[in-house]
Amino acid sequence: MLIALLAMLGLAILIGASLGYASLKFKVEGDPLVDKIDAILPQTQCGQCGFPGCKPYATAIANGEADINRCPPGGDDGIHKLADLLGREYKPLNAEAGVEKPKAVAFVDENTCIGCTLCLQACPVDAISGAAKQLHTIISSLCTGCELCVAPCPVDCISMQVVEETVDTWKWRYPSFQLKPVATRNAA
Repeated sequence: MLIALLAMLGLAILIGASLGYASLKFKVEGDPLVDKIDAILPQTQCGQCGFPGCKPYATAIANGEADINRCPPGGDDGIHKLADLLGREYKPLNAEAGVEKPKAVAFVDENTCIGCTLCLQACPVDAISGAAKQLHTIISSLCTGCELCVAPCPVDCISMQVVEETVDTWKWRYPSFQLKPVATRNAA
C-alpha cells in the first residue's frame, strides 16, 4: 500500500510539473481578437478615432467600448472588413471621426523648413528624419499619412501629397453594391 501511495505521489508531481512547464511555454499573450482587429486597421496611429493609436482602438472594439466605424484612414473597406470579422452590421463612417481621404504622404518644402523639430515630435511612427536647425525630410516608405506633422509646423512647410495608385500599390476594394430583396410571387 505504501508503494502504491508513493507511486501516485510521484505521478502527481510529474503531471503537475508538466502542466506548469506547459503553462509557461504555451502561454497566450493578449487577446487574439484584438490582434485580428488590429491587423485590419491601417496602423496610421493618427488618433482620429478618439484613441491614441490603432491597438487601443482595436482593444476598445473587442471590448464593446467603441464602434467599428470610427477610422477614416481605414475607410469604408476597413469598416466592411471589421463588420465581417465581428459578425456585426455594416455602418457608414462616423462623420465625427473625419472623412475618408485618398492615401497620402507628407512632403517638406526644403526652401521653407527652419528645422524646428516640432514635426519630429508629432510623428507617431518616426517617419521624419532631421535634427534641430537642419532640414527635415519625410521617409515616405514609413509615412502613414496621419497628417499629425502638418499642424505643429510654424512655417507651413509640410503638405500632404496623394499617393498615385500603381500596380504595386493597388489593393482590391470591398464591393460597393447592396443586395436588394427579390420579389416573390404569391400563389393565390
